[in-house]
Amino acid sequence: MRSNMIEYINIFIQVVDQGSFTKAADILQLHRPAVSKAIQQLEDDLGVKLLHRTTRKLSITAKSDEFYQRAKQVLAEVDGMMANFSLTLPPRGQLRLDVPLSLAHAIIIPHLAQFQSLYPDIEVVLVSSDKKSDLITEGVDCVVRLGELQESSFISRRLGEIRMVTCAAPSYLQRYGRPETLADLERHRAVNFFSDHSRDVMEWKFIEEGVVVSLRPASSMLVDNSDVLLSCGLAGLGIIQASCHALAPHIASGKLEEILTQYPSVSKPVSVMYPDRRYLPPQVRVFIDWFSEIFASKSAETD
Repeated sequence: MRSNMIEYINIFIQVVDQGSFTKAADILQLHRPAVSKAIQQLEDDLGVKLLHRTTRKLSITAKSDEFYQRAKQVLAEVDGMMANFSLTLPPRGQLRLDVPLSLAHAIIIPHLAQFQSLYPDIEVVLVSSDKKSDLITEGVDCVVRLGELQESSFISRRLGEIRMVTCAAPSYLQRYGRPETLADLERHRAVNFFSDHSRDVMEWKFIEEGVVVSLRPASSMLVDNSDVLLSCGLAGLGIIQASCHALAPHIASGKLEEILTQYPSVSKPVSVMYPDRRYLPPQVRVFIDWFSEIFASKSAETD
């Protein structure tokens, strides 16, 4: 392999990211002919056409897109390895996170500026949804999960638990009344959450006289997105159950009222997961340590 192959690969990645030889040359502080020569040399060595060039457009082939994705992972690992063994290099590079919407809104995003100030050389790519992603295919570095984990090839670390809260909008309570017991839920309407992955409707779990009681209240609506769940609750479409961090601001403002407080709900575990590698990239390590502290402090506020 050529000694400058990593340099050529980095140039190729910049060209694809920028969609332009000229812009890539500016970012890399190279002459444009040097960028063109590097791409040509890379194509010759691989025996594959990586880029289609016209006077107006630059596009990549299906084969080169696969090479591009693998090349980014390889360079990220090289950067991570150098930083991991260096006593002077700060963590740097891209950090791709997969986080549930409720935790992204309530915990990560409000504190993310602090993380960026601590580690300015880390570029955060935040993928947030309530759907289970194919983490290997999508190249995720670290995932935050809410709820019990299924068996996985990923390494997991449990950070703690998050309290669930049952609420309804004042408009709903005025219309349908306030349930006073768990049995009263049979006469009420709920907005229930279902897993897009398994299609299962999530149970509501309470503790009654020391015993866990699992319920599935009758649905007025079924949703697969926690943002939509919250919006439905605020609109008075039904009773909802969600994490205390997500609902606390709306309870404080009076837009939601907590109900059935005499029946504590069963908390859900929060964990981080990351691929099983020979070493943990430094940007993943510092994120996990940082998020662990943030989550612990937020949990202490709600205890």
